Amino acid sequence: MKNWQEVFKLFLQGLYKAVSRFPFTVFCLAGATGIVWYTIYIEFNPTLYINKVAYALAVGAFIGMLAQFSIERFEKLAHKPIAVYALSLVLTAGYFLIILPAPELSAEITVRTFVAVFAMLCAILWVPSFKGETNFDKVALIHFKGFFTSILYSAVLSAGIAAILAAVDMLLFDINNDAYAYTMAFIWVMFAPLYYLSLLPKFHSREEYDFDAMQRAEYYPRFLEILVSYILVPLVGIYSLVLFAYFIKILLTMKWPVGQLGPMVLIYSAVGIILFILVSLLENRFALLYHKMFPKILIPIVIMQMISVGIRLNAYGITESRYYVALFGVFSIVIGLILSLKPLTKNGFIALLAAGFAIVSILPPVDAFTVSRVSQITRLEGILQGEGILADGKLTPKVNASENTKIETTNILNYLNRQSSLEYIEWLPEDFAIYDDMRETFGFAATYPNYTNEYRYFSAFLDTRVPINISDYDISLQFHSNRYEKDMTSQTVSFMLEEKTYELVVERLSQAEVKLSIQDATGSELISTGLYEFAERLSEVGEKHKSELSPDEMTLEVNRDGYELKILFQSINMTFEPEPDAGVDYSGQVFFGVK
Repeated sequence: MKNWQEVFKLFLQGLYKAVSRFPFTVFCLAGATGIVWYTIYIEFNPTLYINKVAYALAVGAFIGMLAQFSIERFEKLAHKPIAVYALSLVLTAGYFLIILPAPELSAEITVRTFVAVFAMLCAILWVPSFKGETNFDKVALIHFKGFFTSILYSAVLSAGIAAILAAVDMLLFDINNDAYAYTMAFIWVMFAPLYYLSLLPKFHSREEYDFDAMQRAEYYPRFLEILVSYILVPLVGIYSLVLFAYFIKILLTMKWPVGQLGPMVLIYSAVGIILFILVSLLENRFALLYHKMFPKILIPIVIMQMISVGIRLNAYGITESRYYVALFGVFSIVIGLILSLKPLTKNGFIALLAAGFAIVSILPPVDAFTVSRVSQITRLEGILQGEGILADGKLTPKVNASENTKIETTNILNYLNRQSSLEYIEWLPEDFAIYDDMRETFGFAATYPNYTNEYRYFSAFLDTRVPINISDYDISLQFHSNRYEKDMTSQTVSFMLEEKTYELVVERLSQAEVKLSIQDATGSELISTGLYEFAERLSEVGEKHKSELSPDEMTLEVNRDGYELKILFQSINMTFEPEPDAGVDYSGQVFFGVK
């Protein structure tokens, strides 16, 4: 009991110290909790103003953390905490006033806010290690442990309280359903961050209590060492081999990926760099090998990614997502080069460099949105000028513009409209609306890609309202065959006819061909037919999509040695290209008779 009481006492002391140590952050967290509770009260339909307040409080929470760590690290600021908190309040209010006139919380506001918060987070990690007084890797480890410990505690607390509320609701008295939402909001918006803050020691304090807390916080748990060294490091190593194998495949085939490589390498690079920081405190063989090899492996992999991104940029111009993928690629290459040359112990520059890249990406005129907007407008002008629609800043509508011009013009205008950037196009009429003014302005309506140009397909469906003649047949059976079946094994259905046993066998020979047969009890084939020839012949007549075809048009009949087989297709779906989607799906009824 004594030990339990001591643990609980330390827990409460930690929360109290977090409140007193991070007053501005706690104030913002309390405000955010109130906002979420109010949103629950009004049934999750907050006004735009309330959402803007929530954004400002979220930004203010990180500003408060950065302010507190700056006070603790720099002696001049330590003597003026009130001034630092006042500046934090001014910055938070300034952010709110900046977004207040916005008609909506657009993607641009959200991305700029997220990037600014990320830059502050990097600064929060770096400030305690300024001039090397505290090891950056230890600071990162403390934050890493604190974050996941807080998540674990909050998840357990959430599950426990939810179970208690459910038990009270079922066994004692009714509880309002909103009680769950209010409780979860408090745990995840208030308690989880507060407990995380309570786990962060004072990195530069000379007091004995704070020194002991620092010693406990920077301890590297054995389970984490095993997880990092013997599980994560090998996994990242194997993933690196896969990427290198793909790189060799690209060199042999000279076919560069069209988009999937960027996100994969971005995640690989981010996880790899975080893991690099975590292994820097370890001295086992796996950790030392990873620390030595990862920066050198990272460089060629990211260069491969950058070539792929360059191909996309050359073909489709710059967008925000491509901008950040390319920017992170440059960051990764710089990190790889520096880590290949620098000593083992000082990794604080990683956070500092990441913050610098993040800030650059939101400062005009080189920010992601300005660069993307200019790129897409320039690309649009080039397309229209090449078609003769735009000349000397004036538009001349063209009814018979090429299909590619129509599609690309529509795509770019939709993109710019989503980014609220149509006003930057000087030659576009005021109050231009894509769906209302496209034809009058450009000579053609909004046009979208016809994906059948890439995926050639055919489909046919039976008109189920037309009666079916089954007078010459003795039994009817259903069948289905899908091209994506994991194996090509046969489907068998047994049935009795005039006291004899027969089997319907549906055998998938390939993604396109299916053999359908009737066998006797000994397994001897009585009658059979393939289905693909009929489907292919049907696809050559008429349109790519046929619905409500008559039973005669959807029927395949076969006769042999007194046995009659009639296949009435209910649906046929064919894809001709590209691989691996090419193939045919069949569905229908089988009629069998014996003369």
